[in-house]
Amino acid sequence: MTDQQAEDQETYLDGYAGILAEAAATGRRLTRDELEERRRLGERAAEAGHSLRSLVRLHLDATRTSWPAGTTASGTGFADSVLAAVTQAVDAFAEGYERAQRLAVRQEEAARREFIDDLLYGRSDLGRLAERAERFGLVLSRAHAVAVAEGPEAYDDTAPVTRLVETALISRFGDRRILITTKNGQLICIAPGDQDDVLAFFAKQAYAATDGSRVAIGRPQTGAGGVVHSYEEALSTLELAERLELDEPVLRAADLLVYPVLTRDRQAMADLVGSVLGPLRGARGGAEPLLRTLEAYFDSGCTAAEAARRLTLSVRALTYRLDRIHQLTGANPADPVHRYTLQTAVIGARLLGWPAQEI
Repeated sequence: MTDQQAEDQETYLDGYAGILAEAAATGRRLTRDELEERRRLGERAAEAGHSLRSLVRLHLDATRTSWPAGTTASGTGFADSVLAAVTQAVDAFAEGYERAQRLAVRQEEAARREFIDDLLYGRSDLGRLAERAERFGLVLSRAHAVAVAEGPEAYDDTAPVTRLVETALISRFGDRRILITTKNGQLICIAPGDQDDVLAFFAKQAYAATDGSRVAIGRPQTGAGGVVHSYEEALSTLELAERLELDEPVLRAADLLVYPVLTRDRQAMADLVGSVLGPLRGARGGAEPLLRTLEAYFDSGCTAAEAARRLTLSVRALTYRLDRIHQLTGANPADPVHRYTLQTAVIGARLLGWPAQEI
């Protein structure tokens, strides 16, 4: 500690020696005003960034050097009175210090939450947002990617799952510029776009900690607006996975770019689904069983035996269903010429919620 720092800390002992002297002489306790003054000094010390440990030591040193002598009190009563005053004074000082720290933590949490909201929704001036980002470890001039984990329950910043995942990332990657937060009950990780290992590790930890969450990773994008874009891509990917009933625990927006293209012209997709798959409504049991048959057939690489296994059918039963689809739609799933049209229509049906929803 420098002489200047020591001199600064001495200001937090203002009036302390006098309190001890009066306690020794009269045996009195601290007054309400004296206790409040000790609390104010503790608050000022916290705001100035001093260590509570060093300040308590400072009080103990002052107690030793200022121990009153030549008082009218004597023996055990004298010592008890002084020590009781020390206890009251240090306790009030520590109370003020902790009060200031709690307030600082709440203000920091509020500032962090406001920053997260502005960052993920793009509601703030980008220049100002970039300045604020530095405080939370992000350099928005670089590209960033966002991963979003959606678990069986909603999570906030204080949830054990959030702390567990955050601790795992800090332990693994140290002081890399990573931000872990929550939004709308989802876990979110923002990392530099060239550090895919961070997002992959986040996905692994989130999946384990949430007992089987689904994680979507947006593409790296540059600037503050890029964070919003990557975040929205991750959210769209989660929604897409739900609608398509995808089983993969980790989904990357870059691997699913074809689907936003297919849904860009919703009316054209609805026309395709209606004209190609509409006749399946005339089958016994409706369109859904035959639609699932097509999904399993295409997902298995058009291998009848594998598709039958996935549907727990015999190969003969599967072949019958494919023939029935051919009869109703006029398109043969085994014919390469027809296959692309059928498969695109099946994807469109899932994206549009058909046949459960009218299109």
